[in-house]
Amino acid sequence: MEELLCIGCGAPIQTEDKGKLGYTPQSALEKGLETGELYCQRCFRLRHYNEISDVQLTDDDFLRLLHEVGDSDALVVNVVDIFDFNGSVIPGLPRFVAGNDVLLVGNKKDILPKSVKDSKVTQWLTERAHEEGLRPVDVVLTSAQNKQAIKDLIDKIEHCRKGRDVYVVGVTNVGKSTLINAIIQEITGDKDIITTSRFPGTTLDKIEIPLADGSHIYDTPGIIHRHQMAHYLSAKNLKYISPKKEIKPKTYQLNPEQTLFLGGLGRFDFVAGDKQGFTAYFDNELKLHRTKLEGASDFYDKHVGSLLVPPVGKEKEEFPALVKHEFTIKDKTDIVFSGLGWIRVSGPARVAGWAPEGVAVVTRKAII
Repeated sequence: MEELLCIGCGAPIQTEDKGKLGYTPQSALEKGLETGELYCQRCFRLRHYNEISDVQLTDDDFLRLLHEVGDSDALVVNVVDIFDFNGSVIPGLPRFVAGNDVLLVGNKKDILPKSVKDSKVTQWLTERAHEEGLRPVDVVLTSAQNKQAIKDLIDKIEHCRKGRDVYVVGVTNVGKSTLINAIIQEITGDKDIITTSRFPGTTLDKIEIPLADGSHIYDTPGIIHRHQMAHYLSAKNLKYISPKKEIKPKTYQLNPEQTLFLGGLGRFDFVAGDKQGFTAYFDNELKLHRTKLEGASDFYDKHVGSLLVPPVGKEKEEFPALVKHEFTIKDKTDIVFSGLGWIRVSGPARVAGWAPEGVAVVTRKAII
């Protein structure tokens, strides 16, 4: 009998074990076969009720899929999140793609302020990719959510693949499946075939999309970054780290020895330097709070979960302690809180960024 696959996440359909990938009740299986829309129970609940259920997928499974990419003669479409470039780089990707062409797709361009020119972002992404050892054949900016530049992307993929298969890769939460859905809709008119959500790790196995010439586009599972901020937040609060609208930068004139709290998720200290403006790029709903550097740690302990949110409730109890990263800045630089946003420092200044243990705080050339 032909293996049946969930069209939402790619997992093999089975009716025996509720705790395993691809579980579908027998009645739902029969209905799905009738309608031609066969979803596992996990995808069905995710699509209709926005409920997520945990499934066991190991890092080895992801590595196996990446090796498969390297062993193929294919075009690799690497989707990154422009808003969280550092958190959306796949470690060691140049090694895995093994000489295959890479087309870099910067998703969520609609999140950046409209004043930022596409050409500048493209140049900036190319420079960052080179720093990571990637030499993309081209860079395309899109918004999967708003279906911006999808036609351009399809044309670029067609031009670069030269009749080969296409593998779409990315870490969790970069909008990869939303992008593939937009491509499918543009080509066929079918809507929302692949399961998408804000939750990390929605696509569970390789999904094949046939192309007219007999080649395929393969949507692969999101590579899970163990240290993404998303893993520490409840479903309700994921909105603070996955902006859906254009972010409105906020500039704060700070004196030395002042602190900005980023809700309760992070902290920025202006340790030393001349009074200057610091521009914050975070989700519009995230409340930033200014206070004195002296006593800031006690202030956090007292107010996290009330004045400084998220985290809240049970989430707060399990939230890791904030860890300090210090930097000496000479000229215009972004201090990036991985998966949350960034603060632009004009410099010169000595500053510190605090984030949950394991979540990176890094510097980069200012994007804006």
